[in-house]
Amino acid sequence: MTAVSDSPTSTAAPVGPPAHPLEPLSAAEIAAAGSLLRELAGLAPTARFVFITLHEPAKADVLAWTPGAPALPREAEVTVYERAERTTYEAVVSLSAGELVSWRAVPGVQPPIMAEEFMSCEDIVRADPRWQEGMRKRGVTDFSLAMIDPWASSWTGPEDDPSVRRIARPLTWVRSAPGEHGYARPVEGLVVVVDLDAGEVVDVQDHGVVELPPMAGNYEAAWQFDPDNVPAFDGYRDGIKPIQITQPDGPSFTVDGHAVRWQKWELRIGFTPREGLVLHQIGYRDRGALRPVIYRASLAEMYVPYGDPKPTHRFKNVFDQGEYGVGWLANPLTLGCDCVGHIHYFDGVVNDQDAAAVTIPNAVCMHEEDAGIAWKHTDFRTGAVEVRRRRRLVISTIVTVGNYEYGYFWYLYNDGTIEYEVKLTGVISTAAVPVGEQPAHGTLVAPGLYGPNHQHFFCVRLDMAVDGPVNRVVEVDSQPSPAGPDNPHGNAWETVKTVLASEAVAARDTDARRARYWRIESATEESALGAPTGYALMPGANVPPMYSPDAVFARRAGFTDHQFWVTAYDPEQRFAAGDYPYQSPGGDGLPAYTAADRPLDGTDVVVWYTFGAHHIVRPEDWPVMPVSTIGFMLKPSGFFDGNPALDLPPSEPAGGHCHSG
Repeated sequence: MTAVSDSPTSTAAPVGPPAHPLEPLSAAEIAAAGSLLRELAGLAPTARFVFITLHEPAKADVLAWTPGAPALPREAEVTVYERAERTTYEAVVSLSAGELVSWRAVPGVQPPIMAEEFMSCEDIVRADPRWQEGMRKRGVTDFSLAMIDPWASSWTGPEDDPSVRRIARPLTWVRSAPGEHGYARPVEGLVVVVDLDAGEVVDVQDHGVVELPPMAGNYEAAWQFDPDNVPAFDGYRDGIKPIQITQPDGPSFTVDGHAVRWQKWELRIGFTPREGLVLHQIGYRDRGALRPVIYRASLAEMYVPYGDPKPTHRFKNVFDQGEYGVGWLANPLTLGCDCVGHIHYFDGVVNDQDAAAVTIPNAVCMHEEDAGIAWKHTDFRTGAVEVRRRRRLVISTIVTVGNYEYGYFWYLYNDGTIEYEVKLTGVISTAAVPVGEQPAHGTLVAPGLYGPNHQHFFCVRLDMAVDGPVNRVVEVDSQPSPAGPDNPHGNAWETVKTVLASEAVAARDTDARRARYWRIESATEESALGAPTGYALMPGANVPPMYSPDAVFARRAGFTDHQFWVTAYDPEQRFAAGDYPYQSPGGDGLPAYTAADRPLDGTDVVVWYTFGAHHIVRPEDWPVMPVSTIGFMLKPSGFFDGNPALDLPPSEPAGGHCHSG
């Protein structure tokens, strides 16, 4: 790689600034960033662009900036993999000045698998004679029907050292005919290792033939009358009457670029190739003032470990965000299918490996929807009824990672609540056993076909700003009050509040026995009742990891050791498992971030919440999985002086009233 001098400058015309410093990079800016870096760093043709995304300005500069003020420097951060050197580089280029701001090698790591590698794995494996021989042993001679998914390598031992080689471990399935549901026929026991730099298979291990499962598992309309279809298709159900969702006067939100206003909420929509959907500067307008709640909210990692020790599955523990990137895997969403109602879409703009911009149309969907009653009371003495409808703004994106689909949904409610929900669907990653045999570490879903036990862990990073950047985090437990004169009947209980004063004590776990939650408080502002204003993180369903802490891959996902973490703000600490989990033996991310045990009370804090979906597969999950949901809420807790939804207008349905005075 050609050496570069300090801050070299391009002769190309600089790119003009957008309306706001947090506006995602445009297609023109992505292409310009690639051209600048190629020129200023002297990149060879073997240099591949992994991610190009906005290098966000310093938080203090963004908070101080106002519309009409001079533009902040517009910069792009770029991850480059130099294939000839087998080396990862990081760069920051100034789009406004045409300069190379920084450039450094990051030795001993592997960046996420790239789109071109993802798509090439299938052809690489199909061409290998050892793999072909393994397929012939299983009675497969038409290799064009093979379906090969490029699973990340995991860490199985020193032979996976990321400083030595860049590998993937693709898995194989076989369609019985073109277009058929391939995941119905997994090729068990055939493990392939691909050198992604050399573009060749370097190892094939055949652990023994298991016959392909005999039955189809089709669900598409084209296969609906296949007599071998499982489960049986009896025709579409009838009696479903249309539901019309209309807003004749248009939506209640307004959009200016990526800035959104809805009722009393204001925020900005962001998008990166690694994180996908990002929310910036979430605030609530209260009595004429915009009160900040969260500076930045994003998915910080997503980890899927499998609990099956068989050779084909023991290495299946993937970081779908850090090893692939959920942004570039986002679906183009379709009105009436993925989103219903009066929709506003945001495109996702990512890059290919030549630094050309790739636009994913409709990558983010935004709409509002009815969410039941907001509040109600009936005075049974007078018969007076008051009721108000609740509404929420829905901001969502859906990604496909191989066999699975994940929907990421942010909900903003008109009572000040924020909710994050993940919807899991798609197809389970299947495995095969001899017909008539029961799997030890999974559930049979068809003869000879099972779904291995596995879990999904999601970690969300919340750069909190409750009434400003100076916050503290308080753990709130409920417990029985001590027996004695003040509790003679034993019915009393109380809350115990503990300030999480440093990072070492702020690595916490959920505890349903204590109804535990965490309150993010302002350290400077108080409510009318004299208490700190705050928001409470209310855990939803959760589960710890089921694998042994001594598992060979356990250190790779140290962020799952606890469900709740708090760190002092550091803009470089963005990802729960570290910047480069691909082939990493572990130790990075939150365990490393918190090792310094920085003080937290009255500082700029970042909250990380990890929640796990425990998937013991059901027969009902086959051939395509019904949506399963998991998530958490952030609820105002002393942030307002009373119910913020008192001002919701009464509903007036045709033919009657929802309320009576």
